[in-house]
Amino acid sequence: MPFADRRRLIVAVVAGGCILLALIGVGIYGLLRGPSVGADHEARPTAAVNTAPTRPDPVSSPKTVAATSDPERFVRSVARSLFDWDTRAPDDPAEWAQPLVDVADAEEAVGVATDVRAYLPVSTVWKQLQTYGTRQRLDINSVEVPDAWTTARAQASANQLSKTTVAYTVAGTAHRDGTWNGESVESSRRVSFTVFIDCPPDEPCRLLRLSRPDAPLQ
Repeated sequence: MPFADRRRLIVAVVAGGCILLALIGVGIYGLLRGPSVGADHEARPTAAVNTAPTRPDPVSSPKTVAATSDPERFVRSVARSLFDWDTRAPDDPAEWAQPLVDVADAEEAVGVATDVRAYLPVSTVWKQLQTYGTRQRLDINSVEVPDAWTTARAQASANQLSKTTVAYTVAGTAHRDGTWNGESVESSRRVSFTVFIDCPPDEPCRLLRLSRPDAPLQ
């Protein structure tokens, strides 16, 4: 049976909560997706919460996602590639997104590209952030298989979901810093999201989809 047919599942993330809906025999595990988030809160470069001396830190470049068959290691690498970016680099948002698309399952690459765009500032906001030298990094607090995914597996019919497909919910803190009116400023916020991956034996894991930002499976 083709791989795609063995992992058909729909997992829906509902507004106001992350509730697992009934599994349906159509689709892979599509997420009910809202409009792309980012424009409103991204438009504020870096909240002037704390000030610190300007640091001559090196400019970062897009991170390559680890080629590994270890699911948790892969998810951590995906998370850092997704959240760690630096507007001081010459790369635009599309180039920061590319490493994630490169490790996507071939059948899910278009969907992954759409998912990633919801996490990155749009081009117009990116240009604004460049004027402040804004950069972002992620501190990961936890990487866990959510209960909703365990329930999904228990309810899935035979051959509906590949045994090597798994979801991990990542929780952490995103930190930003930049320069505002000549002062170095920093801000932080809690983030959470779910990463859907497939890790066949003796093969590097592949990225299937991402939940909406801050709408993880619980």
